[in-house]
Amino acid sequence: MKKHIHLAVTILAGFAIPGVQQAHAQIAVKGETVYTMAGTPIKNGVVLIKDGKIEAVGANLQVPQNYKVYQAKVVTPGLVDAHTTVGLAGIYNIPSDQQQLEKTAPVQPELRALDAYNPNEELIDWVRKYGVTTINTGHSPGALVSGQTMIIKTSPEGFATLMDTTSMIAFTLGSTVGENYKSPGTSAKGMAMLRAELQAAQVYAKKMAVADAAKRPEPNLKMQYLADVLSGKYTALITANKAQDIMAALRLAKEFKLDMVLDGAAESYMLLDEIKAAGIPVIIHPTMARATEDLKNMSFETAGVLAKAGIPVAIQSGFEAYVPRARVILFEASVAVANGMSMNEALASITSTPAKIIKQDKRVGSLEKNKDADIVLYDGNPFEYTSHVCTVIIDGKVVSEECM
Repeated sequence: MKKHIHLAVTILAGFAIPGVQQAHAQIAVKGETVYTMAGTPIKNGVVLIKDGKIEAVGANLQVPQNYKVYQAKVVTPGLVDAHTTVGLAGIYNIPSDQQQLEKTAPVQPELRALDAYNPNEELIDWVRKYGVTTINTGHSPGALVSGQTMIIKTSPEGFATLMDTTSMIAFTLGSTVGENYKSPGTSAKGMAMLRAELQAAQVYAKKMAVADAAKRPEPNLKMQYLADVLSGKYTALITANKAQDIMAALRLAKEFKLDMVLDGAAESYMLLDEIKAAGIPVIIHPTMARATEDLKNMSFETAGVLAKAGIPVAIQSGFEAYVPRARVILFEASVAVANGMSMNEALASITSTPAKIIKQDKRVGSLEKNKDADIVLYDGNPFEYTSHVCTVIIDGKVVSEECM
């Protein structure tokens, strides 16, 4: 874990929500079917949890004494939302709880999600009850560079479960930028502005690297964060939905050698070969997003099409401009299953694949020994509308026991 995360957790741990049980329990989770996402599903599976970590996973394991036992029809890893604005976008849709987009300038990579995230936001509790245990949340699409994202657990312990203070820098290509700013007004102007900013960041990085400190320029947060994207320290999360904007994003990534994730990607089914050749994963828009503006050619089938083409795909909750401003990725994946995605592909799209995309797969996304004990228990098939999430465990602690 990075040093700056240790510092942030130390400072912010005091903001954990009062009344949360701090002690780790010894727990055994039994499932008629356990989807580990690290191999074939296990019938009559057992997951043993000790000190917040997974101790063992297997079929018909003997449960040690003093372990509290939870039982379910189906067990999966905690769900991972690869792109959301929860914690910055609030449930009431009023100015005071909408912190996800700053409209004073179109390029602001220095804006930290950490400084706007509200661990007490009701939407966090809402998605947690539906099995979402890890989120990559932060500034929304709508600016050429809207700011940073951060990774945190949805635990009631709040900032104590912070995993990464800055994971990605959010970019946007397309018409939505022109709706929020006087300039750019077109995609071509937006690309020109981005290229100019990235070129300026290249110059800044070279000047900051000179041996003589007296010859270095004054520190510039905007330039520094863009330089950090160029160096690969941070991933460029580029939202682009129309085919021409997706191609522009691919060109930008190639020109500046960006570590890039394609976001939104409503028309990505038109460019399967190009996306696969670029080796870029996709965080697809919510399956049930509204088909308007840049998403007008979206399809319920896109997630499945991408998966079958061998492109890593995660399904996100994304950003919505209406109450309650949070989609549930479990439901979005369910609709993808109804439109051609296999159950295993859909589960991967909200567990193991997003964990890899946000570079947290050593801790979350699958049920394996020594990984974080983030587990969801269901009373039936997770993708059937008659089934419910009944128990959610984060870091070995039961955080919800309400069937939703």
